[in-house]
Amino acid sequence: MKLTTYIKDEQNIYEVRVAMKAIVRKAVFNTLVYEGFDKNCEVSVTFVDNEAIKELNKTYRNKNRETDVLSFPMFDDFNEINIGTDDIPLGDIVISLEKAAMQGYEIGHSIYHEVAFLCVHSTLHLLGYDHETSKEDEKEMFRKQKEIMEIMGF
Repeated sequence: MKLTTYIKDEQNIYEVRVAMKAIVRKAVFNTLVYEGFDKNCEVSVTFVDNEAIKELNKTYRNKNRETDVLSFPMFDDFNEINIGTDDIPLGDIVISLEKAAMQGYEIGHSIYHEVAFLCVHSTLHLLGYDHETSKEDEKEMFRKQKEIMEIMGF
C-alpha cells in the first residue's frame, strides 16, 4: 500500500512542525494497516481553529458548536470503489488544533498524542466505522482505536 497524505494548515494558533506531520502520517498509515486496507490511497488532513471547525460542524452536521475532528469519507460503501491504477481518495479529515491542545492538556497528554488519536479515530470513520450508530459499533470502534494507539506506542 502506498499512502499519500495531503496536510494543510489553515490556522494561526499552533505551529505545525515536521513532527506533527509525521504523527499524522503514522496514525493514518497504522490505522489502514490495522484494518488490512492494502490499496494505494490518498487522505487529506487540514488543521483549523475552533471557529472554523464550528462553522463546518454547523454546515455539515447541523451542530452549532466546536468539535475536535470532522471526517468526510469519500465513499459510503467500499463496494462502490472502482479499483484501477489511481490512488483511492478515502476522504478528508479536519482537526481543530486549538481543541486538540485543550483536550490533550485536560487529559494529561501532549498535543501530538491527541492529534494521533484524532487521526486514528477519523481514519476509522473514513473506512466506514461510526460510533454513533449503536452501542456495539461504539464499543468496536473504541476498542480498535485503543489497540491502534498501543501499536503506535501511545
